[in-house]
Amino acid sequence: MKRILTLTLLCFLLHSSTFGQLGIFEKSTDVGPVLHQGATNFDLKTGRYELSGAGANIWYTKDEFHFTHKKLTGDFILQCRGKLLGKGVDPHRKFGWMVRTDLDTTAAMVSATVHGDGTAAIQYRKKAGTRIEQVKSPVVSPDVIQLERRGSSYFLSLARFGEPFWTVEVPELNFPQELLAGLFICSHNKDVVERAEFDNVRIYIPAKPDFTPYRDYIGSHIEIMDLASGDRNIIHSAPNSLQAPNWLPDDKGLIYNSEGLIYKLDFASGKTAVLNTDFVTRNNNDHVISFDGKMLGLSSSSGEQEYGSLIYTVPLTGGKPKRITPTGPSYLHSWSPDGKWLTYTARRNDNWDIYRVPSDGGDEVRLTTAPGLEDSPEYSPDGQWIYFNSTRTGSMDLWRMRPDGSFQEPFTDDEYQDWFPHFSPDGKWIVFISFLPDVKLDDHPFYRHVYLRMMPAAGGKPRIIGYLYGGQGTINTPSWSPDGKKIAFVSNSTM
Repeated sequence: MKRILTLTLLCFLLHSSTFGQLGIFEKSTDVGPVLHQGATNFDLKTGRYELSGAGANIWYTKDEFHFTHKKLTGDFILQCRGKLLGKGVDPHRKFGWMVRTDLDTTAAMVSATVHGDGTAAIQYRKKAGTRIEQVKSPVVSPDVIQLERRGSSYFLSLARFGEPFWTVEVPELNFPQELLAGLFICSHNKDVVERAEFDNVRIYIPAKPDFTPYRDYIGSHIEIMDLASGDRNIIHSAPNSLQAPNWLPDDKGLIYNSEGLIYKLDFASGKTAVLNTDFVTRNNNDHVISFDGKMLGLSSSSGEQEYGSLIYTVPLTGGKPKRITPTGPSYLHSWSPDGKWLTYTARRNDNWDIYRVPSDGGDEVRLTTAPGLEDSPEYSPDGQWIYFNSTRTGSMDLWRMRPDGSFQEPFTDDEYQDWFPHFSPDGKWIVFISFLPDVKLDDHPFYRHVYLRMMPAAGGKPRIIGYLYGGQGTINTPSWSPDGKKIAFVSNSTM
C-alpha cells in the first residue's frame, strides 16, 4: 500500500504546476553577505524539504540566512513541522517561516522563528532599515510552526506535535500586498553551515472573509496521513469543493462527494471517475460504506425535494439507489456491523435526534430525546456502542450509547467543539474533528482552523494528530484505511 500511495503522489506532483524542483516554492537564495552558500533540497517522494545555510544573524538592521520562497498576495496561512538537524554549533541557530518585502538584507519582514536552544518567537522589522522586535512564546522547542497573515495582522501559532497551538497576534504591520514567503535557516555563525528539515509543508490561501457558505467554495486537497509518524501526503487536488473521503474496503482507492456526485479515486492510476448513482445526483457529504463492502449508503436531496435530504442505498459498484428513510431531512452516518441497520441524524418536530432504520427500509426508531442537536452516530466495529456528538451539556461533545439508545454517557469534555467520531477497524481508537471554541456549538462550518484528534475508544485524553485549514467536509465520514494505519481527509485552499 505504501508503494501505491507513493506512486500516486509522484504522479500527482509530476503533473501539477504547483510542484517543481523546489516543491511549492519558486526560488532558493542566500540573503545578505553569507560566506558559505546555502541550499534547498526537496524530496519528491516524501514531500520533505532540507535547507542548509550559514549567516551571522537575522537581527538589528542586517540579515544573513538561506531562504526558499515564493510570491504571495493577500492573506495566507503558512504551516509546517520542522526541526534542526545535528548537534549544532551556536544555540541561537534558527529556522522557521519568513515573510519579507524583498531580498534586501535590511528589508521589512516578519518570521516565525525557532532557535537551537528551544526559544521561539515572532520576530519582525516594521520598516526597512529599522531594528527587529519580537514577542517570545512560552512554548519551548515547538515543531509545528504556523504563520498567518490577515490584512495587516500577523499571527504566530506554535505547538509541540500532539498539543494545541499557542497563538499571538502582531497587528499593524503595513506591508505591501505582494510579499516573499517561505522557509529559512540561519546558523548564527558566519563560519558554520547548519541544516533543518521540514515536512507537512502547506501554504493555505483562505476563503475571503465575506464568503457565503454553501455558495462560495474554494479548492480542496485530499490528503493521506500516516498515523504513526503524522506524515501527510496530498494525493489529489481540485479547484472546487471535494468532501468526505471514504476509504474503499479493497484498499485500492477512495470515494468522495463533489457538486452532488460521488467520485471514485483510484490509488494506482491517480484517476477519478463518477460512481453511478442514477437519479440521486444531489449527494451531500454523509455517505457510508457497509461493513461487508458491498453497499453504499447515501444522503441526498434528489427526487423528493419537500423532504430535504433523504437516505438511499446503492451497490458500491453503482446502480439505481433505493430510498430508505420515510421522511426528511435525514443524514446517514453509519451501518451496523451486521448490515441490518442504518443510523442517522434527522430533524423531526423541530429537534435533531439520532434514529435507526432497517437497512432494507421500514419504520424508523428514535434513539435520543435530549433537546438540542444530536449528530454523527457511528457504530463500533463490535456493534456494542454507537458514538455520536451532542450539544446537550452546552458544548458540542462526544457521547456514546448502546445500540438501543440506553446508557447514554459523555465521552469528551473540554473547550473544543467535537464532531464526527470515527472508529479504527480494530475498534481501539477514534478519530474526530475539533473546532475551536469560537465556533458555535451547533455549527461545523467550512474554512476554519481545525484539529484532527485521536483518543482510545475506551476513554482517555485526546491528542492532536492534524493541524489544518478545513472544517465542513474534512472528515464527515469514516475514512480509516483497512489496516488501521492511515486516515484520509480534506484540507482547503484557494488554488
